[in-house]
Amino acid sequence: MLASFSRNLARNRRQHIMNDKLLGFPDASGHQALLHDQSGRPLRDLRISVMDRCNFRCPYCMPEDKYHKDFEFLSSDQRLSFDEIIRVARLFASQGVHKLRITGGEPLLRANLPDLIAELVALPGIDDIALTTNGILLAQHAAALKAAGLDRVTVSLDSLDEEVFRQMSGGRGSFERVLEGIRAADEAGLTPIKVNTVVKRGINDSSVLDLVEHFRGSGVIVRFIEYMDVGTINHWKPAETVPAKELLQSINARWPTEPAGSNYHGEVASRYVFSDGQGEVGFITSVTEPFCGSCTRARLSSDGKLFTCLFAAHGTDLRGLLRDGSDDDALIELISRVWGRRTDRYSELRARNSAPADKVEMYYIGG
Repeated sequence: MLASFSRNLARNRRQHIMNDKLLGFPDASGHQALLHDQSGRPLRDLRISVMDRCNFRCPYCMPEDKYHKDFEFLSSDQRLSFDEIIRVARLFASQGVHKLRITGGEPLLRANLPDLIAELVALPGIDDIALTTNGILLAQHAAALKAAGLDRVTVSLDSLDEEVFRQMSGGRGSFERVLEGIRAADEAGLTPIKVNTVVKRGINDSSVLDLVEHFRGSGVIVRFIEYMDVGTINHWKPAETVPAKELLQSINARWPTEPAGSNYHGEVASRYVFSDGQGEVGFITSVTEPFCGSCTRARLSSDGKLFTCLFAAHGTDLRGLLRDGSDDDALIELISRVWGRRTDRYSELRARNSAPADKVEMYYIGG
């Protein structure tokens, strides 16, 4: 089983590339991508950060010693307004993007977020809108988000052990409130719910099986993320990463699994279903099995910068054009030029010990 892990990943990704070349990059929904980068990768997904602030202080993303009470986050007028976000999303949709994900920081800190969701849902060409959250505020917002048209949520949850949870959240919140949020999202119909767990060796790797056991059979899909060097402030060391193969071995020893194919081109998680039919788990393997070759995602920061990679050092300012009276053609031309010049493949270069050191921080553009 373990020997097939890498072969399964590579086979799925090679097949996606072959299908794209044969069919001109349509996806499973029949969407035709209009923009392609230097490696032929289509632009299909836009991740929109609506808030740079967060109510957690996770050490691997937003440590308290740096992001303290006196830290100067963006002011309201520096963030894109809802009208500006909608305009950018509409232009991306006109170029073939059909999936949007709302991120942060913590996106549920943005006031009136359901209003934005409702406007985005109405955009021609957009057929999937998801949201990533730490879950602390989800219980009070789930019903309104669903009513506005949000399709599904992904919740970050690193442990069901209270002490470990507080260590990884910077002493903020509780896993019980996150579980309440997950239950509320399930009741509202924001499904399938995915739980993202960053696994750091020596911190929460011992609680992986507890998470699997808790969610098995519930319809919630747990996805384990290899701890990686997003940004520059987490002082990442390769020894802190628990390879997905190791996690799979531990899970298989208790609940046998079988590899499953990807749901769509560019899906970041490799999927494994439980042999007894009690759901599935996923693994996001940016460190040990980079998937740069199938990446179709662009990212928009809350202050209007366009990034073409999670590990990018610099973004391209769209806010300036939005606010200086530039027309849609000018914005589309800039978006097209940025994506057309894209060469990003940081994770592949990291594996070869040749990746650049400077990277934007994760809280600023979302995961």
